[in-house]
Amino acid sequence: MLLPTRLFAVVLATLAAAVPAVAADPPPALSPQAAIAGSIPGVSPEQVSPSPIAGLYEVRLGSKIAYVSGDGRYLLQGEIIDLTTDENLTEARREGLRRAVLATVDEGSMIVFAPARYTDTITVFTDVDCGYCRKLHRQVAEYNARGIRVRYMAFPRSGPGTASWKEAEKVWCSADRRTALTKAKLGEKLTAPDCKPTMIAQHFNIGRDFGLQGTPAIVLESGELIGGYLEPAELAKYIAETRAPGKVSMR
Repeated sequence: MLLPTRLFAVVLATLAAAVPAVAADPPPALSPQAAIAGSIPGVSPEQVSPSPIAGLYEVRLGSKIAYVSGDGRYLLQGEIIDLTTDENLTEARREGLRRAVLATVDEGSMIVFAPARYTDTITVFTDVDCGYCRKLHRQVAEYNARGIRVRYMAFPRSGPGTASWKEAEKVWCSADRRTALTKAKLGEKLTAPDCKPTMIAQHFNIGRDFGLQGTPAIVLESGELIGGYLEPAELAKYIAETRAPGKVSMR
């Protein structure tokens, strides 16, 4: 016997109601890194990693470091210091990040003064009209004589479009950059073709990311940042005291 259409529909609805509901799997929980990244604009999960303190995560923005609680609610700015070793763990991480950033910079975009043999390399953020930058450059041969290779990167403190910026562009557009830099630091006027050197902006942005407050700013091979000028003998002594064990001369 055929069921009327309305009765058939009622039977189907009753059967459907009698079938137990199957629970849907809950969405997978976000990792702390993903949850924290989701709460901070411009941060990806790859920029978040566990810190030395349980439940606290490190967030990296360039070479800058902050800390965020695992639930993404609290942000802390400051230094983590291991009291058993007296080591500044935050600065150690910053040094590693500076090394990584400088490793991406084409050395061909720098102006390098190097002796035939050297034991150490410093990267100096410089401005053509900064007094202590000029003093450092007058002594560049002394740094070289002490086995220190000097790599210059541009950091016109006054910023894009200023006289210092344009002078740096002339230096980096010159066929002989080393001579042009020396002349600029002696206050001589330069003439050079307008080559629109993109490395000035690249160097400047890296310096800002490093938090530079002035020039000269010296970055050691370890990634340590020295904010200011040091005499050749003083710098060589400091480098020797902090140099990695077993490091030998290079050519």
